[in-house]
Amino acid sequence: MQPPPLNRVLGCRWSYTPAAPFPKVLSGKWEVSGGLGDLGTLIPILVSLSVTNQISLTASLVFGGLWNILTGLHFRIPMCVQPMKAIAAMALSKPLTFHEVMGAGIGVGTVVFLLGATRTIRLVTHYTPYSVIKGIQLGTGVVLMTKAVDLVQRNPQWGGSEWRWNDNIEWALASFILVFALYRRARFPTALVLFLVGLTIALVWVCLPGGTNQQLPRLGFYYPRLDLVTWPNIVEGFLTAGLGQLPLTLLNSGVAVCALAAELFPDHPASIEHITMSVGLMNVVGCLFGSVPYCHGSGGLAGQYHFGARSEVSVLVLGTAKLLLGLFMGGSLVSLFQVFPNSILGVMLFISGSELALAARRYSRHLPESASPDAEDQRARDFVIMMVTAGLIIGFRNDAVGFLGGILFWFRGTPRPRGALPAKHPDWGFAYDH
Repeated sequence: MQPPPLNRVLGCRWSYTPAAPFPKVLSGKWEVSGGLGDLGTLIPILVSLSVTNQISLTASLVFGGLWNILTGLHFRIPMCVQPMKAIAAMALSKPLTFHEVMGAGIGVGTVVFLLGATRTIRLVTHYTPYSVIKGIQLGTGVVLMTKAVDLVQRNPQWGGSEWRWNDNIEWALASFILVFALYRRARFPTALVLFLVGLTIALVWVCLPGGTNQQLPRLGFYYPRLDLVTWPNIVEGFLTAGLGQLPLTLLNSGVAVCALAAELFPDHPASIEHITMSVGLMNVVGCLFGSVPYCHGSGGLAGQYHFGARSEVSVLVLGTAKLLLGLFMGGSLVSLFQVFPNSILGVMLFISGSELALAARRYSRHLPESASPDAEDQRARDFVIMMVTAGLIIGFRNDAVGFLGGILFWFRGTPRPRGALPAKHPDWGFAYDH
């Protein structure tokens, strides 16, 4: 039985045309492979934020694994658990403190949980301007790409007395070539390969005499520690990074996941209320221990399905691996991540940011010749609103400024309210991560 046509569901990023029919239930190796479908988002954000001590790596691994297991058992589908990109982008570029990142996650989690519990989620998503959502995705994607370029530029230029074999421009160039050469081969785990190459380089650098004074990861028992976050931390984190993340989570992690799950797994429907309440609980609980803010994502669900996941088995395996890694190696991995090549990490972050910024591609498509002048005018207004929102986010490095500026511009330039409910929008794309 051939799976649903993902190229129609996901848009131009994915074009899935298998050479042979794909069975609905695959062998165990494909379920394990399916768990790797969203590592391209998880790895660079987790490494970047843990190296700068903006999150607890132990808590992120333990709770990330726990959420994989619990949501897999509850929804009975390969429900992905991935970091919130908008919060991560603002945290890296601002930068936010450890407690402000916690506050951003707790703030978003609380609001999302209440909207799901009170069933007002559908009303909010219906009246959120679509062009503002696209602007937030474009702006935060560019911010993440800018941070990635800064990481690569920390290395000395070609050759010279300060050239280092383990972290240089040559590694960045080779990584870019690998990524773009395999860009259309969506089932090849490029991010995992780059991570393993960088990890190998870091291990060799640590083991070499005189290379560094960093310690190798060591086995032990590590557990998340409850940390106190103050009200000012929550306010600052939510206004700086959480407010822009909120509409992305409501639409992409709520509505889009619900619709995509219904198409890919019709036997196990997931309601939007349960999905948003799940996201809320993950952050209200996990962020109290310093975990990276997590959410579900339509792009992650599609990626795991594309890699072979057909049941909750894939996320149960992935969650168990994260949980064991966090409990028995945990924070000791940070010392190794601190010598992870910035040249490779920058490329991984750049690709992750570019995937988020691809939300703007809707406005690069030509309207059909039969389109009315009013449709072209509306498209032009939406494009301006999107660019205003993105420009404010990029300039101020603040999601709240971009979100509020975009909303004000939308009120001024739109003669009547226009809902942004994905089910009613002809160009809605489920593959837009957040």
